[in-house]
Amino acid sequence: MQCNNKVVVTLNNVGMEFIVPNEKIDSLKEYFIRRMHGGIDKQRFLALDGIDLCINRGDKFGIIGPNGAGKSTLLKVISGVMKPTRGTVEVKGKIAPLLELGAGFETEFTGAENIYLNAAILGKKKEFIDQIFDEIVAYSELEDFINIPVKNYSSGMRAKLGFAIASKIDPEILVLDEVLGVGDLRFRKKSYDTMKGMIADKKTVILCTHSLESIRELTTRAIWMEEGRIVREGPSTEIAEAYEAAMQGKRRGRKHDKRFVTRRKNG
Repeated sequence: MQCNNKVVVTLNNVGMEFIVPNEKIDSLKEYFIRRMHGGIDKQRFLALDGIDLCINRGDKFGIIGPNGAGKSTLLKVISGVMKPTRGTVEVKGKIAPLLELGAGFETEFTGAENIYLNAAILGKKKEFIDQIFDEIVAYSELEDFINIPVKNYSSGMRAKLGFAIASKIDPEILVLDEVLGVGDLRFRKKSYDTMKGMIADKKTVILCTHSLESIRELTTRAIWMEEGRIVREGPSTEIAEAYEAAMQGKRRGRKHDKRFVTRRKNG
């Protein structure tokens, strides 16, 4: 761990375990029937396993790894959305988690009401939101829909509003989970440029992504995760290079296996 006296996020031996059924259960009725007749066969799934990590104030910190590596779970633990089943997490400062944009909206409330609600959850007072309300609405491009209940919004509209709120409240720690692809092409470019501006500032940014280009361009430190563990930590360019080489090696291995199987079938 690369800790200094400016540390804002500390994880010590963090683990996150889920218990999942081995077989798919299609209905509540089937669930109770199985409970009555011998129970439900379950298995334990360790999404995070022994994570030790320090993120310092002003870090531009990247997280990369394949699907199922535990990246999104780690972000949720850091953001306080999930409580780990083992270990400790300490965060100093206000976090704005851009995880599942718009997922936390109250659907019966209007877009305007959700702006105030979400900003309050992120620790901002009404007076502050009064001052930036018009900026949020304009940025979201939802002026004609802002007084309509969010239940009538498309997923893209919710994402736009969620991004507009989080990007305008000036958080101390910004947590991003593959959210730079919000909305149409023009809005995606605008949101990406906004993120670059926030990252250029002195804010602490934690970015989870599959994009090696984003890791190289937007972060300075990074970790590579697989199967809930940190495989490697270091400068972003070094981590991106090592991860890219490993993925290319795996792809060559899969191609070799396919050719071997084909030759055996043909032989």
